[in-house]
Amino acid sequence: MAEKHKVLLVEDDEYLIGIYATKFELEGCEVLRAGTGEEGLAIIKKEKPDLVLADILMPGISGFELIKKVKADKEIQDIPIVILSNLGTKDDMAKGLKLGAVDYIIKVHLTPTEIFERVKKILK
Repeated sequence: MAEKHKVLLVEDDEYLIGIYATKFELEGCEVLRAGTGEEGLAIIKKEKPDLVLADILMPGISGFELIKKVKADKEIQDIPIVILSNLGTKDDMAKGLKLGAVDYIIKVHLTPTEIFERVKKILK
């Protein structure tokens, strides 16, 4: 990727956020990190990342709530959000996509490299 994309990872698992951040940084992305939905929302408003990867189950507001808040804010509503979660029921996936997520990735099904490849397609 020629231009440096700014990607926000909203994930409360420090180990996972480290793995994903390392992969995205190696691929040339600028990575922002948030451990809670509230922190993620504040960073989205301030930094306006090119893409957000958000978990669903987090302390404070959930990934679903985060999507609702972003989509309700005219300044940031066009920022693509990808759900990155281990909640993989059809209902969860349908809800996430209905709320406005551009993709729903189940963490355990893909490696960080495969996740990056999915995200790269969205960033193009």
